[in-house]
Amino acid sequence: MRYKVFSDGASRGNPGLSGCGFIVYDEQDNIVKESAFPIGLSTNNIAEYTAVLEAAKYLDSNHKPFEADFFLDSELIVKQVNGQYRVKDSKLKVIYLELIKILSSANYTFAHVRREKNTVADKLSNIGCDMNEAIS
Repeated sequence: MRYKVFSDGASRGNPGLSGCGFIVYDEQDNIVKESAFPIGLSTNNIAEYTAVLEAAKYLDSNHKPFEADFFLDSELIVKQVNGQYRVKDSKLKVIYLELIKILSSANYTFAHVRREKNTVADKLSNIGCDMNEAIS
């Protein structure tokens, strides 16, 4: 089965209280998993990477080996994962390397989508941000 994954990260301030969200669909567009979670004080890029990493971890743990098409509104991450840009930031590189390790046994694609096509993941990431405030 090939999955569709939409993910997003948000930061209220940069850095600021941050949250992540992702949603996984099966081939019939049924929701397999959706998740929203806080990550505390972080940058937007770290939140974006963490969201896609957690989605990949979910698939790797529950549907290994997996096939997935990842859709993100972060052009930076898409270009880095696709090898068009190097990952220079040391904090992002740690997450990137963990993601690449998980993806090494998967069949996957990464595509950039406009924010309007990623509204569910965006809402989930904002719920994740709200969860930070509830914890404080």
